[in-house]
Amino acid sequence: MSQTSPHLILIVEDEERLAAVVADYLRAAGYRVHHLPTGTGAVDWIERERTDLVLLDLMLPGRDGLSICREVRGRSQVPIIMTTARVEEIDRLLGLELGADDYVCKPYSPRELVARVKAVLRRASRSPESGTPGVLALEPDRLQVSHGGAAITLTAVEFALLAALHQAAGRILSRDFLMDRIYSDGRIVADRTIDSHIKKLRRRLGELVPDAELIHSVYGVGYRYEEPDPDLLGPEGKP
Repeated sequence: MSQTSPHLILIVEDEERLAAVVADYLRAAGYRVHHLPTGTGAVDWIERERTDLVLLDLMLPGRDGLSICREVRGRSQVPIIMTTARVEEIDRLLGLELGADDYVCKPYSPRELVARVKAVLRRASRSPESGTPGVLALEPDRLQVSHGGAAITLTAVEFALLAALHQAAGRILSRDFLMDRIYSDGRIVADRTIDSHIKKLRRRLGELVPDAELIHSVYGVGYRYEEPDPDLLGPEGKP
């Protein structure tokens, strides 16, 4: 383990048993963990303790997760993963543009949640200020995407779709949002049109980065672009 202090994860969750299970999994993964059972005082704790990531439930006694997320995001860019008991709520949260880094619907697998935490922290460490390049390089003028010395040319719709996902890496984008981005003329298209474009885009990206899934489906909500773990890539960025 490195000499740096382990990341501090704050769990804001009123379900005590769930919070205890998640805390055990996070500690086993090497993180420090603190739990708050209500939303009261969460913002002050986050600022005072220099929290590295917040697992924030939507429905909390004392103060709800929506207002906490808004206030925290107005003060800092600390990573936030919001949790909710209903998948329909995720769609509503996306529409509110709260600035959370990820959304998870209950019931969830603790292992999956730990994986999400790792991914969000990894993205945070690759902030623009760090200068760390991503896996893909996008060239809008030529509608090209390059990686590891190779390049492919996409259609205008495919490129616009990838650009929207790539710019919001790690965040879930709803189908409605993506349709607005790729069809700016306001035309009426079926929801599944996005699914068809995603399928083609995945196939094309597979030519550049085989065996690495870059675009993930979020059931009932939309899609998320996720950079693969660099430890799984070779010296030239190839799996």
